Amino acid sequence: MKVVLKSILNSYNESDVRFSDIAFVIFLRLSSLAVISIFISLIYYLWSGSLPILNRFGWHFFFEQEWDPNADHYGALPFIYGTVLTSAIALVLATPISISAALFLTELAPRKIAKPFGFLIEMLAAIPSVVYGLWGIFFLAPFVRDHIQPFFSKYFGFLPFFKGPPFGIGIFTAGLILSVMIIPTITSVCREVFLSIPTSLKEGVLALGTTRWEMIKTAILEAGFSGILAAIALGLGRAMGETMAVTMLIGNRPDITFSIFSPGSTMASIIANESPEATSTLHLSALSAIGLALFFVSLSVSAISRMITKMTKSKFSK
Repeated sequence: MKVVLKSILNSYNESDVRFSDIAFVIFLRLSSLAVISIFISLIYYLWSGSLPILNRFGWHFFFEQEWDPNADHYGALPFIYGTVLTSAIALVLATPISISAALFLTELAPRKIAKPFGFLIEMLAAIPSVVYGLWGIFFLAPFVRDHIQPFFSKYFGFLPFFKGPPFGIGIFTAGLILSVMIIPTITSVCREVFLSIPTSLKEGVLALGTTRWEMIKTAILEAGFSGILAAIALGLGRAMGETMAVTMLIGNRPDITFSIFSPGSTMASIIANESPEATSTLHLSALSAIGLALFFVSLSVSAISRMITKMTKSKFSK
């Protein structure tokens, strides 16, 4: 630390800058070091906590299906499967709605309507996840149980994806609540991407005699495709890391099943459910290993979204 401070002080001439400027630069650099230290300590904590379970089961831990704390046998595959499936359902449901909402707010809606609607969509992101969970338990789960699942069971019950008793809670309900929660994220990013497209590009396409829809398809959707992918990646990261609402609605059963209406579990929900009750070393280590996997998955999704965003900016800056 003394070396860092000395190098900072030596890089400035007292006759050129004031002491407040030097103090401000020192504060910023120390803040950056604090963020990096927190990041490194988080990785170190998760990795050191995961060593006992990895030493016993190796990397096969992430491909084992059995989860039995009483027998000290652990496998993370059901939770990885549940996380991927719920996130996929959320993206399938939320992506077309979010892109359509962003197009409506930027290209079709009058300004008097676009501003309040945009504000309401952004306000959805500020609602606590436990409130979404309560709404899901008392409204969404009964609606799925009484209307959605009977419909799919009646007309598509021959498929293994729609079999099972009507519980109301399960993988589909968790994915449905996740789709509602990630709509503000995808919509906001898509809206910014569409607004960043030059007006001259839209007017040039319209000047060629195209219709309004052809202009939207060519000048907005195709030109902003990489930005849309970045928005979807951000929504995916939010869906994978969501905990409380999913825990309340997914059923929390460590099984791998083809039916989307069956109860399941995710990496975030198993950590939230069993961390307070985990007493054995292997049990705590297994939860740490799942947290480590979730951390790197979320980090990878965020890195990919940033790369795509940079590609979009460079494309429009040329």
